[in-house]
Amino acid sequence: MKDYKTENLRNIGLIGHGSSGKTTIAEAMLFNTGILDRFGKVDDGTTTLDFDPEEIKRKITITSGFAPCDWKNVRINVIDTPGYFDFVGEVVASLKVCDSAVIVVDAVSGIEVGAEKAWDYVCEDKIPGIFFINKMDRENANFSRVLTQLREVFGNKIIPFELPIGSEANFQGVVDLIEMKSRMNENGKCIDCEIPADMADEIEEYRAMIIEAVAQTDEALMEKFFNGEELTEEEIMKGLRAGVIQGDLLPVLCGSATKNLGIQTLMETVQHFMPAPSDIAHFECTNLKTKEHELKAIKADGPFSAQIFKTVADPFVGKISLFKVISGTMKSDMEVLNTNKDKKERISNLFLLRGKKQVPMDKLIAGDVGAVAKLQYSTTGDTLSDINNPVLFDKINFPAPCIAMGIEPKSKGDEDKIGSGLQRLMEEDPTLKVEKNTETHQTLVYGLGEQHLEIVCKKLLNKFGIDVVLKEPIIPYRETIKKRAKAEGKHKKQSGGHGQFGHVWIEYEPIEDRSKEFDFVDKVVGGAVPRQYIPAVEKGLQECMLEGVLAGYPVVNVRCTLVDGSFHPVDSAEMPFKIAAALSFRKGVAEAGPILLEPINHIEVMVPDSYMGDIIGDLNKKRGRILGMEKDGKLQKVTAEAPLAELAKYATDLRSMTQARGSFSMRFERYEEVPALAAQKVIDAAKADKA
Repeated sequence: MKDYKTENLRNIGLIGHGSSGKTTIAEAMLFNTGILDRFGKVDDGTTTLDFDPEEIKRKITITSGFAPCDWKNVRINVIDTPGYFDFVGEVVASLKVCDSAVIVVDAVSGIEVGAEKAWDYVCEDKIPGIFFINKMDRENANFSRVLTQLREVFGNKIIPFELPIGSEANFQGVVDLIEMKSRMNENGKCIDCEIPADMADEIEEYRAMIIEAVAQTDEALMEKFFNGEELTEEEIMKGLRAGVIQGDLLPVLCGSATKNLGIQTLMETVQHFMPAPSDIAHFECTNLKTKEHELKAIKADGPFSAQIFKTVADPFVGKISLFKVISGTMKSDMEVLNTNKDKKERISNLFLLRGKKQVPMDKLIAGDVGAVAKLQYSTTGDTLSDINNPVLFDKINFPAPCIAMGIEPKSKGDEDKIGSGLQRLMEEDPTLKVEKNTETHQTLVYGLGEQHLEIVCKKLLNKFGIDVVLKEPIIPYRETIKKRAKAEGKHKKQSGGHGQFGHVWIEYEPIEDRSKEFDFVDKVVGGAVPRQYIPAVEKGLQECMLEGVLAGYPVVNVRCTLVDGSFHPVDSAEMPFKIAAALSFRKGVAEAGPILLEPINHIEVMVPDSYMGDIIGDLNKKRGRILGMEKDGKLQKVTAEAPLAELAKYATDLRSMTQARGSFSMRFERYEEVPALAAQKVIDAAKADKA
């Protein structure tokens, strides 16, 4: 591909609700620039960017796709992001390197929650945005209705740059209100035409809206406007670009990606009105020489620096690191410093990713987005910089995983392979987390939703040949006692030669303040149990604490006091006393009112007002306790406590109840007694598992 200066680069993210047509828009852009000679379709699994087997099968985008294309003296680096919330980590990482965003809205469905979330990301990253109303050729498509919705939600910053010619089956093209010409589809090609005469009044109304919006971007233009003077085309273009880049104007375009109508105007809007990397705010970083926080401008001169925003685990090529060059120039065979790891890395061949195809590059300048394979130490979020001018960019803040499932191989002996495969996938996906639960001995995989975890399993199979199954996470219940009890344990065995003899009396009581999980007290007097056997008694009790009498869960918060016993001068030894302690434990704990304890989690739920009733009702059904409610910005925060057993699928439940508008975080708080009815179900299930 051609080399471009920083001011001739455009990095745009396609974001929005799932199935709104983002991938098809990217496909149309590649087709319009001559990179593709065949227009791929999502339904046929032939698009350039959705090439993963699971993406083709499910007809959704799972990982961000990259489509650099040359268009009229600019390179547009298009990043197609997933619309489904299970893969929001991909959106967060991609927007880190985008200088602007196209929020795609369905002309039939209107503003969906995905578009609202997309707008929140745009505001959070402080980048300019465009709304593209797609699928204008579909039944029940309505441009005016969606435009009204946009203005109701986002205010008077919404300015249409295009109007549709016809709608639904009669959708023929668009009127470009900036260049004042229409574009129609003729024999599969987009051609410039005269504006339909019957649209003159409507066009005049919206054109006046654009001129007024331009006037408000500059005092001199405002004065000229109020004096009744006409603004020049140059003043209009300059004013619009300034308004869009500053976020004062939100252009609205429309079209049909499948018919390739309106896409050319979208590309020209990106070219003329969206910022180059050098137009946007500086990147925050720490200068490691001065130890001071500073802002780094995106410019080609000066020392090299870049940040890795995504890692791809390729079973054939190895690890591919995608990055944005923030300053200077990156060249093949140069040596750079990973300032997060304080390790030097050798840059091998540079390339741009276009779907799964690699486009070789000799160099990449500031503002460009590229890739390199086989970096030894670098992972997502790391900074690469000039060895003599080290800087460290702020980390990318990924959403925390909110759902956990147990994962195990279908074939015995694949446990080690699972570990290495998951490690590779965690490098690729920072929203994925894996841990081994020390109590339940279950390997847990954490993600952003059930579909996210299903895709992880498919990737393990497709990339690494490991077939796995997801299981419900085992709840780490515990057992304790509520009363005091005293029990005897006597082990006596005689069989030719030395026999076995151990005899103890032990008192059991709950540790009320739960300051210790196990406490052993020796109150033996008169040598009833010889000193050398007392450690064996303690050890026998500790081993028994690992498995309770109710359902086999660990026993906690119990004080065991050895008060009496007896021994045999020949037959006594450590082992008989261990066995005697175990016999006493079983009887004593069973008589001391054993109960089941369950983990209680503290949970904070963020939801819009309209869902408050549903959320509180649902938490009450889950045996939750509401601790408080308070306003937090535009949302309500509900603070509660609920048993972990009831919250295993809360991520899915909350998404369903709030149409994905709600979010939550939770942490372990303490253990509490399980109510009798629920406890009996747990005990019955444990007995059934053993059987």
